[in-house]
Amino acid sequence: MAFDAALILSLLFLAVHIVVIGRIILRPQREPASRIAWLIAAIMVPVVGVIAYMLLGEARISAKRRARYRAIEAHLPHPAQNETIRRALAKTPYAAPFALAETANALPPTRGNRARLSADSNSAIREMVEDIDAATSTVHLCFYIWLADNNGFRIKNALVRAARRGVKVRVLADALGSRGFIRSAYWIELENAGVDARIALPIGGLIWTLIRGRFDLRNHRKQLIIDNRIAWCGSQNLADPEFRVKSRYAPWVDLMTRWEGPVVQDCQFIFAADWESEHGDDISALLCEDAEQPAVAKPGIVAQVVGTGPNLPYPAMTACFTSLIHSARRELVITTPYFVPDEQLICALLDAARRGVSTVMILPQRNDSRIVANASRSYYDEMIGAGVQLYEYRPGLLHAKTMVVDGAVALIGSANLDRRSFELNFENNILFADAGFVAEIRARQDEYLADSERVTAEDVARDGMLRRLWQNLLATLSPLL
Repeated sequence: MAFDAALILSLLFLAVHIVVIGRIILRPQREPASRIAWLIAAIMVPVVGVIAYMLLGEARISAKRRARYRAIEAHLPHPAQNETIRRALAKTPYAAPFALAETANALPPTRGNRARLSADSNSAIREMVEDIDAATSTVHLCFYIWLADNNGFRIKNALVRAARRGVKVRVLADALGSRGFIRSAYWIELENAGVDARIALPIGGLIWTLIRGRFDLRNHRKQLIIDNRIAWCGSQNLADPEFRVKSRYAPWVDLMTRWEGPVVQDCQFIFAADWESEHGDDISALLCEDAEQPAVAKPGIVAQVVGTGPNLPYPAMTACFTSLIHSARRELVITTPYFVPDEQLICALLDAARRGVSTVMILPQRNDSRIVANASRSYYDEMIGAGVQLYEYRPGLLHAKTMVVDGAVALIGSANLDRRSFELNFENNILFADAGFVAEIRARQDEYLADSERVTAEDVARDGMLRRLWQNLLATLSPLL
């Protein structure tokens, strides 16, 4: 009997093993490196490989949630295209990135926008609180991490004040990133004050996760929309720069921008899709033509919202980054805390440097993820050899995610240059063209450079053999990370 049971279990696992290998080979939208990495894992360590693939192998959200996203996107009003903007962009080298970005959400570029860059993280929180305190109709907030610290409390208290004076306050906090705050009495305080607070992408048990989809598909977005008139977008979470949960890497250095004009309604579109996906009330009226925001500057900033996630049929954020890199003619400057590129992104970076574009990348010297830090470093030798100027930021963890091309176009927001942002996370970025505001972002990058050290080929060569083996192993396995 025991033999029969063992035989049955073996046959069942063999069947599952064959199905998983077949799925790895046949699954669409899978780049060759990722397919090969998972095949090796499934064949060399069958039990671990099969279980790992079932848990982490696909950027898969549940069929019910996918259907919900499709219905929501079809239901929400989309803005009309502006042919004047399209024709103006067509005369520049940067038309392709804007056209490609539009394929993510069907949100075209807008003009007549105004933007402001906050001085630092604490200033951004203070200014966001001021905007919340001035709100008269709606406050919509969606953040990945919300900590119960000074800045977290400032935002919480401002939301409570707004709700108590009759403003409709809607809040989304990621189930994983904000888990401590969600479980605390402060979340209950929000609800008791009248805030409609919801958990983004709730996490179930192990069995339910296997059935439903991956538990680590997260809402990594960071945005605040007030009165359908003001929007905040950038890299900052609702936390102190000291980031007490990982204080050894502090301070965390972020970049936040405040927007007014037509682009605000497109930020509202991204929030509305997230909100309704978590069974929130219908807020599509805020996206109707009657609610459109007028231009606040002439000609103003040309800006376009890019919202991506695993609900899309292709890795749209990778495509946006790569297209922008390919458009560079003179200079490309990038900051990102996490750098684990896919093949098309690393090739685009190397090609930019090789064709004579001044290509600068700034990464943190100390990273809160040792795995990511070592995987990143495996690319250093090839990048330096191609002519990429690599710098490591010293004072803390540089968390700003910025890309500036030729001093003319910039992309900022929540997305890192890593596979999580490309394939697993819901992200929100703003792509914009304006010499004045792009120059402000570029100046901030120069401030980061002033506090950074150049990484040379000699520095990389000093890594020992074992360390290089570890780095290259992690890079090889990066499709699994």
